Amino acid sequence: MSATHEERMARLALSCVVEPGDLQLAQLLETYCVEEIWERLRQDGPPGAWRNRAHALNLEHVTQQAQKAAARFVIPGDAQWPAALGDLAAADPVRDWGGTPLGLWVKGNGALGPMTRDAVSVVGARAASPYGERVAAELAGAAAERGCCVVSGAAYGIDAAAHRGALASQGSTVAVVAGGVDEAYPRAHRRLLDDIAESGCIVSEVRVGEHPTRRRFLVRNRLIAALSAGTVIVEASLRSGARNTASWATACGRVVMAVPGPVTSATSVTPHRLIREGEATLVTCIDDVLELIHPLGEVMPQRERRGRLLDSLSDQAKAVFEALPLRGGRDAGEISLRAGMPLPEVMAALVGLADAGWARPLSDGRWGLGPTSDRPVAEADTASYPESGRSLGEQAGF
Repeated sequence: MSATHEERMARLALSCVVEPGDLQLAQLLETYCVEEIWERLRQDGPPGAWRNRAHALNLEHVTQQAQKAAARFVIPGDAQWPAALGDLAAADPVRDWGGTPLGLWVKGNGALGPMTRDAVSVVGARAASPYGERVAAELAGAAAERGCCVVSGAAYGIDAAAHRGALASQGSTVAVVAGGVDEAYPRAHRRLLDDIAESGCIVSEVRVGEHPTRRRFLVRNRLIAALSAGTVIVEASLRSGARNTASWATACGRVVMAVPGPVTSATSVTPHRLIREGEATLVTCIDDVLELIHPLGEVMPQRERRGRLLDSLSDQAKAVFEALPLRGGRDAGEISLRAGMPLPEVMAALVGLADAGWARPLSDGRWGLGPTSDRPVAEADTASYPESGRSLGEQAGF
């Protein structure tokens, strides 16, 4: 059942006045409808922060800001409202916060409700190790390839790696942020957030223009947990916010999973503790994750897997390409030794790789990497090059 205009505006107004996760409001909503709560607060509410904010609120200005930022306000009953958030109503509070959001500010081209019907959250440490970032990106990328939406918080470290992994696999991803959907936080992630909005969604409980606070970071974690069927913790220190997300996932009845790490690493403390105490199940790959979040016997639809440019090379050309250094150059003799191939075959392969842009001859006679890098195959890659009439794979073959 769709909401009335009055209900929508009351929810919008209250979301601007009351901090997310306020249990007092959640208790009032058990007795009164949102329109009545807003009207009483605006007219004769008791003195306090709520009433002061209500009297100072300019709804027209809020809606204008939202329009300028291309943000929309989604509430229960809307097609884009994620039904899974309803589980927050019955979830036990965490740190005296909880409750279902009044509404969500959403920015992006994705349809939030349909996108998150099959979703997994991937969260973890901001100060992540290369190992943690690689695992997060690979898990998220594999999840996207299997048709799952990846939900995270757009923070440094594991969150960013998860979003980028999903995007690299041409999948959908949702960033739940603690400030307004127009506020890039951290600022260094403005490009990442733009990329997320291109095909997915940026989501927040607070209105456009608001800045994140420590409380808002912790409260938004309940949305990350509730929006998905399960949460994977990839690296988290003892006092990490990811531990808070795991608590919300447990409160919502979601599956909690954790990736093991080196026992010598501080970022392994929370995943290992969650596993040891039975709050999380150990996972190492996407098959482990899907086995836990989907009913026994359910077959996940697997999106058609796109090939990669590197797949188009012959085995010999791949061996020569992989013998090239990441930086600088290497002479043909050393490349021959590393590739385990005769020098004439190596030279022929290098010429083919150079034609296709995979390798380039340097001024000192050595060979280095060319401008072409491995990536998913696009339709344009299947076309022949006008100057040669050969595809990339044919140019780099033998």
